[in-house]
Amino acid sequence: MSDYLKVEGHEHLVRDMGSKAIVNTNVFAYRAAIERSKNAQKQKDELRDATREINTLKSEMHEIKSLLLQMVEKDGR
Repeated sequence: MSDYLKVEGHEHLVRDMGSKAIVNTNVFAYRAAIERSKNAQKQKDELRDATREINTLKSEMHEIKSLLLQMVEKDGR
C-alpha cells in the first residue's frame, strides 16, 4: 500500500508516494463532482432525445407534404 504525504498549504490534498499523484481527500467535493457529471450527462441525453424527436417530426412533415402534393396533382388533372 502506498504512503501519503500532505501537500503543503492544501488541507484536502495528499501525494501518493507510490504513483506520485496528487489525491483530493475531500469526499464532499468528490461527491459534488460526481453529481455534476451525472447532471451534465442527463442534459446531454435529454438534448439528444429532443433532437431525435425533432428530426422524426421533420421527416413525418416532409412525408405529409409529399402526400398532399400528390393528391393535389392527381385532382388537378
